Amino acid sequence: MFRQRPHDLFLAEAHKRQVAVIARVPLASGLLTGKFKPESKFETSDHRQFNRHGEAFDVGETFSGVPYEAGLAAVEELRPLVPKGTTMAQFALRWILMNEAISVVIPGAKNAEQARANLGGAALAPLSPDTMARIRSIYETSIKPSVHQRW
Repeated sequence: MFRQRPHDLFLAEAHKRQVAVIARVPLASGLLTGKFKPESKFETSDHRQFNRHGEAFDVGETFSGVPYEAGLAAVEELRPLVPKGTTMAQFALRWILMNEAISVVIPGAKNAEQARANLGGAALAPLSPDTMARIRSIYETSIKPSVHQRW
């Protein structure tokens, strides 16, 4: 949800050419789990602490390149769209799977429970066109200015 330029430039062509696409880091380093707050702390060895501006490696590997505070605000805009009984992570994974060019999604998981919960995203009903449009609108206004030109 936080990196939509591939949708504009790449995914349709990959699908047309029958090229498999693996979506990695789909939860924006955990931002799209909806669990973080402005006061959330990360260990000093965690890239979410030391690479927010690309100090150690490509900034896109940390929160999809989105400034942390902007990402938190976008998550709050997305939260009302998440169906009851669904986690924010499942919702984000279902959004990715809405694109027929995506072959597989690789979300991270710290334990078996998280892995099973992530799997639930594939079982969700397709998102409505209205929901997809609202997600795109949130991206356009809250995320795109920070990252769209990069990847």
